[in-house]
Amino acid sequence: MSSFKDKVCVITGASSGIGWELALMLAAEGAKLILAARNEERLKELAELCRQAGGKAHVVSTDVASEEACKNMVEETIETYGSLDMLVNNAGISMYTRFDEVEDLSFLEKIMQINFFGSMYCTYYALPYLKKAKGRIVGISSLTGKTGVPTRTAYAASKHAMAGFFDSLRIELMDSGVSVTMIYPGFVATEVRERALGSDGTSIGKSPVKEGEVMTAEECAHIIFRAAEDRKREVVMTLKAKLGLWMKLIAPSVVDNIARKSIETGK
Repeated sequence: MSSFKDKVCVITGASSGIGWELALMLAAEGAKLILAARNEERLKELAELCRQAGGKAHVVSTDVASEEACKNMVEETIETYGSLDMLVNNAGISMYTRFDEVEDLSFLEKIMQINFFGSMYCTYYALPYLKKAKGRIVGISSLTGKTGVPTRTAYAASKHAMAGFFDSLRIELMDSGVSVTMIYPGFVATEVRERALGSDGTSIGKSPVKEGEVMTAEECAHIIFRAAEDRKREVVMTLKAKLGLWMKLIAPSVVDNIARKSIETGK
C-alpha cells in the first residue's frame, strides 16, 4: 500500500511545473490534496485531473507572501480533511539579472518574502498538525541554495535561507516524528524562468534556459515523491551537481567558473 494513501498533503505553488506534476503523482496514490497557489483557475483544472487520477483535491487560493493567507490555508486544510500529513513548500519566484543592473531593490525583497518567508509561514501554522500526524515537511530549494550563481543573487539568498531554516528545524524536530526533506534541483523545465524578474522587477517573459535540454518537471517530481516517501534528509539532483559540491570543498574557484558557464549556456 502506498505511503500516501489517504494522507493529507498540502502543495504550495501547485498551479504549474513541479507542484503540478507532484500533485498528479500523489493523487494516483490516493492522497487527499490541498492545492495552493494564486492562480485559482489553474488549480481547479488540476483538481479535476487529480480526482480523475484517484485522489481527492481541494483548491485554496493562496499568496504565500502573506502570513494571513498561509494561516488561512492551513486552517482550511483542517476544516476540509481534519488532519495534515505532509507540507510541500514548493511556491517560489526567480530572477534573471545582475545585481549591479537592478533598478529597484523592492523586487528583491519580494523574492525573499515568497521563497523564504512563505515557506516559514506555512510551516509555522502547519507544524502543530504535522506533529500530531508524525508527518513530513518537504522544502523545494535549488542548487543555488548550496552555491552562488550569477544573475540569481537574491534568489540564491532566499534558497540559502530556506536551507538554513529547514536544516535547523530538522534538528529541533528530531524527537517529534516529523521528517524534514530538502530538495536541491538544478535546471528543471518549468514556467518559473519565464516569470523570473528582470532588472526592472517585471517578468522577463522568456526563459533564458534551453528548456528542452534540462530535467523535466515530471522527472523532478518523481525524485521528490520518492525522497518524501523515504523521508530522506536531502536530495541533490544530478551527478554533475553532486560532483560540483564536492569540488567546491577543494577548488571553489573552479565551481564559480562552472556556475558562470552554466548560466551563459543555459543548461
